[in-house]
Amino acid sequence: MNTSANTTVDLSIVVSLFNEVESLGELVAWIDSVMKQNGYSYELIMVDDGSTDGSWEAITGLSASNTSIRGISFRRNYGKSAALYCGFKAATGRVVVTMDADLQDSPDEIPEMYRMITEDGYDIVSGWKQHRKDNKLTKNIPSKIYNAAARRITGISLHDMNCGLKAYRNEVVKNIEVYGEMHRFIPYLAKNAGFNRITEKPVHHQKRKYGKSKFGMNRFVNGFLDLMSIWFLCTFGKNPMHFFGLTGILMFLTGGIIAVWLIISKIVHQVNGLDFRPVTDQPLFYLALVAVLVGVQLFLSGFVGELVSRNSSERNHYNIKETIR
Repeated sequence: MNTSANTTVDLSIVVSLFNEVESLGELVAWIDSVMKQNGYSYELIMVDDGSTDGSWEAITGLSASNTSIRGISFRRNYGKSAALYCGFKAATGRVVVTMDADLQDSPDEIPEMYRMITEDGYDIVSGWKQHRKDNKLTKNIPSKIYNAAARRITGISLHDMNCGLKAYRNEVVKNIEVYGEMHRFIPYLAKNAGFNRITEKPVHHQKRKYGKSKFGMNRFVNGFLDLMSIWFLCTFGKNPMHFFGLTGILMFLTGGIIAVWLIISKIVHQVNGLDFRPVTDQPLFYLALVAVLVGVQLFLSGFVGELVSRNSSERNHYNIKETIR
């Protein structure tokens, strides 16, 4: 099997897979046919994410008859983000395409996506499965809700943020880091790295031919939580005081103003001989104290975050487009 790529090719096709042994032969033949029809030089990087069904043995056998296949095998299942990270790191193609191994993504879409990158000048072309072949109740409706939330939070007008079929300019995948479950938000990671030319292309979506989906309903809940995490990190990751400090000051001032108002109100009533409640008998006073204490803690959290951020090895990491000597 090829373990290294010495020359740059037109396309690097990164396929992350987990227990998809039944579909691999058909997928490789389909991709190879499309590449030859269009005269592309390519490498097919297949990342086996700890499969236990013989997928790696199948990749090894396929690579013996197809020198364009490169393989990476994990010792255990790390997840799709880890697989894509390693695939991106190994990719040498001018354009990098990602797709799933379950035959639901069509390789026939690749030539047009390649053209949109190389001729139209886009940084990312994301697939849009307009007519999904999944269960409407468990996949389609939750997906629409999730993508609507993602569009609003990220500001990227994609109808299918999590579509596995995407094409990237090589420079994009070399300047982003995919980890955890952040593969769902690669366009947002790219946008925050300065790659703003992002578009989508309607793609054909097929029914799963073999096996069953590896993702359940919990991916939508986890996906929303990950979306909030990445939004926070991209917005306040290098200046945490802007969030924690501001929030802390607002809570401190709110609690302080309420406490002072209660004390002054009690004094005024007492001086004028009016009925009054002791400040310490009022629940609002204790809520004000809590707000003051939480405000101080948030401010200190922001201060500690700034210390960590300023000592990070990534504090002066910038993506430079070009330079002139």
